[in-house]
Amino acid sequence: MIEAIRDAMDVSMARDERVIVYGEDVGFFGGVFRCTQGLQAKYGKNRCFDAPISESGIVGSAIGMAAYGLKPCVEVQFADYVYPAYDQIVSEAARLRYRSNGDFTCPIVVRMPTGGGIFGGQTHSQSPEALFTHVSGLKTVVPSNPHDAKGLLIAAIEDPDPVIFLEPKRLYNGPFDGHPDRPAQPWTAHPKSEVPDGHYRVPLGAAAVVREGSAVSVLVYGTMVHVALAAADEAGIDAEIIDLRSLLPLDIDTIVDSVKKTGRVVIAHEATRTCGFGAELAALVQEHCFYHLEAPIERVTGWDTPYPHAQEWAYFPGPDRIGAAFKRAMEA
Repeated sequence: MIEAIRDAMDVSMARDERVIVYGEDVGFFGGVFRCTQGLQAKYGKNRCFDAPISESGIVGSAIGMAAYGLKPCVEVQFADYVYPAYDQIVSEAARLRYRSNGDFTCPIVVRMPTGGGIFGGQTHSQSPEALFTHVSGLKTVVPSNPHDAKGLLIAAIEDPDPVIFLEPKRLYNGPFDGHPDRPAQPWTAHPKSEVPDGHYRVPLGAAAVVREGSAVSVLVYGTMVHVALAAADEAGIDAEIIDLRSLLPLDIDTIVDSVKKTGRVVIAHEATRTCGFGAELAALVQEHCFYHLEAPIERVTGWDTPYPHAQEWAYFPGPDRIGAAFKRAMEA
């Protein structure tokens, strides 16, 4: 996935000289996860460069550049570090088109590694996607595999409005089924590791049905896609698993079609439970599919605590917890 994300920026920079990439350690060092490695050498220090340790400065300058016609793709080193820039994202980037009556747009992408599973503790493991989906004017994307990561990032860079691009760090080097005691799996054996050369787009706002089924609809994104697949296999449940890919815009039609077929819903995400994006999904399913539901909607999430280091796997919504939710939904 690291290579796919880097390739998306490379393709975009080659196609459009307005695209620039910067952030903390992004230039010479190639980023803390090496997602920008080699871009400065290829495109020069004017188009890929290091920024000071100031998230508000990174995003604030990107907004100004975008208003003057550039297309910044900036990196916040961890999603946990975005809060100093939250005012710029919410009050400036998200509002620029509206407040200028369309005279200005803000075509920026803010890339951020998100989620846990790497023993990063409370300040390197957060999943703040719901903080952005709440804001009018922002688009929020969470890929689950290399193929989608490249296509979604190219689509985000080419979008005329600000996009929050959250990269599940546990998936950078391979899919993760939620079993930390098993050997790590590389992407090479996964079908979605095949990434086409050159330019292609995965449209924002289009979900993917990654496993068809008739017993229960499972709404997931990012790392939870792979955990849900493992849970369905281990529980022996004929689950239909939907990778949302884009949280806003949201592909509500794919969700509704699935729920009308199954009548049952399990939602899983790594973020804390209260006011997590799963709550919005549950409300939308209830609104659109009330008369098709055969059981209460189940949510499997992180707990309402800071992300712990020592008890990481008690916090992480693993296959056992998702499998238990399948059982509750089926028996209700």
